[in-house]
This record gives sequence, structure tokens and C-alpha cells, in this order.
Amino acid sequence: MNADRSTNILALIPAYNEGAAVRAVAEQSAACLPVLVVDDGSSDDTLLHARASGVEVLEQNPNQGKGAALRAGFRLALERGYEAVLTLDADGQHDPQEIPAFMRAYTDETPDLIIGARDFSQMPPARRLGNSLGRGLFSWAVGAQIPDNQSGYRLISRRLMEKLLSSQQQGYEFEVEMIAVCVREGMRLAWVPIRTIYGAEKSHIQPIKHIIRFFDLVLRVRRQRRAWEALKRAA
Repeated sequence: MNADRSTNILALIPAYNEGAAVRAVAEQSAACLPVLVVDDGSSDDTLLHARASGVEVLEQNPNQGKGAALRAGFRLALERGYEAVLTLDADGQHDPQEIPAFMRAYTDETPDLIIGARDFSQMPPARRLGNSLGRGLFSWAVGAQIPDNQSGYRLISRRLMEKLLSSQQQGYEFEVEMIAVCVREGMRLAWVPIRTIYGAEKSHIQPIKHIIRFFDLVLRVRRQRRAWEALKRAA
């Protein structure tokens, strides 16, 4: 599981009410990379377990959403001169043992965004349907085939982080916007296959609100893409 520790990359773990899993995720990730846990105003014992793991912990109060937690981590990483961050969820759905696969992909090609692509056939039926529909809609919006737009297991370059600091997306939609910005800016996007893990954890996504925001984002990305293409043709 040993990764190249000389590589200047920070593992970033946003956490909200994940007291049961966050310590193990943080400790296992720390075997590969320096780790920052951003506690997003948890009301359980997430903060206690994160600190017990021995990694650095940043408190974000009150709860502001995953997008805001990620940007807080980005700002710290940029201030400290990290060249990239590797993000993974605190609920145990992302296996820290797979960090070296991201590191190898980054070393080989130096992309600006590497996303861990899950096997949708291994998902529970409801999530498989939702993820498949979302993938199709988002691929249509950006004009490129996107194998997995919802996966939070990612490696993000410094220059992409800088582009994303001005985002207004507070929740999970931020991760979708991240891909749109990468494609729009002509940055390199890569994929690594990852395990598809589902346990007894409870999703923090509010389905109706998430669907509305996702469709709004898809339509906005589509409009922006068409406007950008029109400008290129006129140039």
C-alpha cells in the first residue's frame, strides 16, 4: 500500500456525521499520504474519532455542505503549496487501499482530474438507476462521455482547485460542476477503476433537493457549453 511519500499530495476527507467510519478511513489513508479531515458541522462524534486517528482536522461550523467542505480543504492545500489533493468519503465507501492506483495514474499522465469509476452493475438497483440516468444526462450536457459523475474518490490538481474556489455550489453538486469546469477549461481528465462498496451507511443526500439542483446544473452546463462553442466558431 506504500505510495511515494515525496509526492506533494494531500488526502482530503470531508466528513459529516460519520463517527462510525471516519477514524478507520483516516488512519488507512495516512499510510499513503498526509491527511486532512474537514468536519462539516457534525452533530455526532465524528470530530472526536477524526482527532483520535492522529491526522489533522479542520472544523467547519455550522454544517455547510460537502462542496463547502471540499473548498475549505482546497484553500488549506493551496496555502501550503500542495500540488494536488486526493479526496475520498469518510463513510467507508472508498477503499484507501486504492490510493496507489490514483498516484500511478497521476505520475504517468499528470491529469488535472482523476475520478474513480465504479462498476454500476454492483450497485443496489435504485442507486444504479439514479447514477446511470445522471451519467447520461451529464455526458449530454458536457458533450463528452463521462463514465461516473457522482464518484467522490478523486485526485484534483492545483490549477483545477484554483478554478473551483469561486464556485457557489455548497453540496454534492460541486463534484459535478468540477467535471464541467475541467472539460470547459481543456484540462486533462482521467479515470481509474475502483471497487463499488455499499454497506449499511445512510446517505446524507436529500433526494428531491438533489435532483432539482442536479437538473438545474445540467441545464446550466449545457447552456454554457453552447455559448462557449458559439464564441469559438465566431473567433
